[in-house]
Amino acid sequence: MHRSVIPTLLALTAILATGPSLAAGPDAQAQRLIAELGLREAATPSSAIPDWRPRRVLVYPLSRKGIANEQYAAALRAVAGDVQVIMHEKGAVVPSRETLAGVDAVLGMCNPGLLKRADASLRWVHNYSVGMERCQGLSPAQQQQMTFTNNQRLSAPTIAEHSIAMLLALTRKLPAYQRAQAQAQWQRGISRSPSFGELPGKTLLVAGLGGIGTEIARRAHALGMRVVATRNSSREGPDFVDYVGLSDELYKLAGQADVVVNALPLTSKTTGLFDRRFFAALKRGAIFLSVGRGGSTVTADLVSALADGSLYGAGLDVTDPEPLPSDHPLWRMDNVIITPHVAATGGDSAQRSMTIAVENLRRYVAGEPLLNVVDIERGY
Repeated sequence: MHRSVIPTLLALTAILATGPSLAAGPDAQAQRLIAELGLREAATPSSAIPDWRPRRVLVYPLSRKGIANEQYAAALRAVAGDVQVIMHEKGAVVPSRETLAGVDAVLGMCNPGLLKRADASLRWVHNYSVGMERCQGLSPAQQQQMTFTNNQRLSAPTIAEHSIAMLLALTRKLPAYQRAQAQAQWQRGISRSPSFGELPGKTLLVAGLGGIGTEIARRAHALGMRVVATRNSSREGPDFVDYVGLSDELYKLAGQADVVVNALPLTSKTTGLFDRRFFAALKRGAIFLSVGRGGSTVTADLVSALADGSLYGAGLDVTDPEPLPSDHPLWRMDNVIITPHVAATGGDSAQRSMTIAVENLRRYVAGEPLLNVVDIERGY
């Protein structure tokens, strides 16, 4: 081979090895989010995914989160190079087999129907939600070949603000005043009902010190509360958390807690975790906030704890079942706030979702490590 040809071949080989796109590195906004939220990248590059060959990406819209389809599509195509970006705009939760044919990546909502209809080319699913409980029905081949990422930590600031808003509303009896206002009644007598007291010096227990739990802990600490927490992986935590216990210390820490926040994912171990035994272990008169998943709470036991005064009140963004039936007793309880699984909406969470979805597509096409990779067996 002529010597002058060798450098050209080497250069061509290097270009081909980088994948089908010449997308630039992460933009400033993505870099800022990665640093601020502590987003973690995978230990291995996406080019190590079995049979990695980025060709066709199916994308669910983010219009429900307030992001225009045109804006999102343009941002994705800017980093996709010659990879085909298909915007799934028909509204069906589960695309047809024809739509999924040859698709190797999906940005959207993971669910059993999607996984069943996808063909053997599917290698990566980015889930717009944090919860992965609907990402079920994987075949043995899919378990070995596929990589999953999600929105962990991206909605955390918004959910944390929602949690603190529910907490403050309960401690200041705002639900009762709101009902009086709706009836045009000046009810000063509400102020004479039992008081929860002020937050400084009280203990807040975060069950699940992940991205959401950490942001809630940060805000509770700023309000003067002592914060303790549990996590499944280690005893490490930020300096504003006074103590981090493992998951088997939940009941011990519950006895110290004036407020408990459920920020856990739904897994086989967390299903039904907040039950009669748990509520009995709590300080009497505590507040229970739930922004994780409704299935982690035994609803009947929660109702009993609220009815007998074991709990001062509850703020629920998630319930079991969802939607909560209109005749359910929780709707009629004066010491309960219910929001319809919307804690992650509003604020800047939609923009963060778009930024990281675009960044992860850039990384996938370039063969770089993905952000927010999920251990699908653990569920988070």
